[in-house]
Amino acid sequence: MADEFADDRQFAATLARGLEILHCFTPRDTQLGNAELASRTGMAKATISRFTYTLVRLGYLRINRLNNKYQLGSAVLSLGYPLLASLNIRQIARPFMKEMADHIRGSVSLGMRDRLSVVYLESSRSAAPMSHPPDVGLSYPIVRTAMGRALIAASSREERTALLNEIKVKTPDDWKMFQTRIEESVQEYNQRGFCVSYGDLRREIHAVAVPMRPMPDGEILVFNCGVSAFMLNEGQLKNDIGPRLVSMVRSIEGMLGIY
Repeated sequence: MADEFADDRQFAATLARGLEILHCFTPRDTQLGNAELASRTGMAKATISRFTYTLVRLGYLRINRLNNKYQLGSAVLSLGYPLLASLNIRQIARPFMKEMADHIRGSVSLGMRDRLSVVYLESSRSAAPMSHPPDVGLSYPIVRTAMGRALIAASSREERTALLNEIKVKTPDDWKMFQTRIEESVQEYNQRGFCVSYGDLRREIHAVAVPMRPMPDGEILVFNCGVSAFMLNEGQLKNDIGPRLVSMVRSIEGMLGIY
C-alpha cells in the first residue's frame, strides 16, 4: 500500500505499514503470526516484529498465549465506535429495516465504501434462517455485491472513472470477472433506481441494493436486501423488493432532510 504513495512527501509510510498489518485480519483469519503477516504484507520479519510489539503495547493487537499468534485488540473496536455513533441514520433506519426484513423474510443492511470494499454499518434480519447472516463490520469486495455496484453506479462520473481504474489495477481478476456486471448495474440503476445480484457473492443469496443521495459530507450510503434464493418467486427481486427498497430509502432520506 505504502508504495503507491512513494512520491508523496506528506504521506507517513510508517503509519501506513502499521495500519496495513491491522487490515490483514479478517473474519476468517482472526489469528496471525509474524511469519504470516510478513508474507501478506511483503515486509521483513524483523520489521513485522517491531510493528506487532508496538501494536500490542498500544492495545490494537493482543497475543494468544496458546499459539503465540496475534488477534485484534479492543483498541480497534474503540476506534470504530465514534464513527457508528456519529451516524444517526442508523437509529432512524432501524424500524424501516426491520419491517422490510420481516416482509422479505431476509436481511436488510446499510453500508458504505471502504477502499475497494463495502462495509456494513447496520443490519436487520427476519426470523427466517440464513446461511450467512450479515453483521456490523463485515466487508465484501465492491464489485461482487449489489451494494458495491450500487455505490459505483451512484458515484459521479469522475469518481466512478477513478474507482474503476483502481479496481482494474489492484484487482484485475475481479475486474475481468465482473466488468460486464458492473456495466449492467450502472444501466440498471439509471433505469430502475436499484441494482441486483443473483448469487454473485454467494450462490444461495440474491440481493438488491439502493444508494442514498449523497450525505452533506458527500458520502454515499447504500441499503441492500438479501434473500435466500429458494424463498424468492420469479421476478420478485426486480418487481417487488427493488421498488419497495427504493421507497424505503426515499422515506429515510425525507426524515433526514436529504433531497
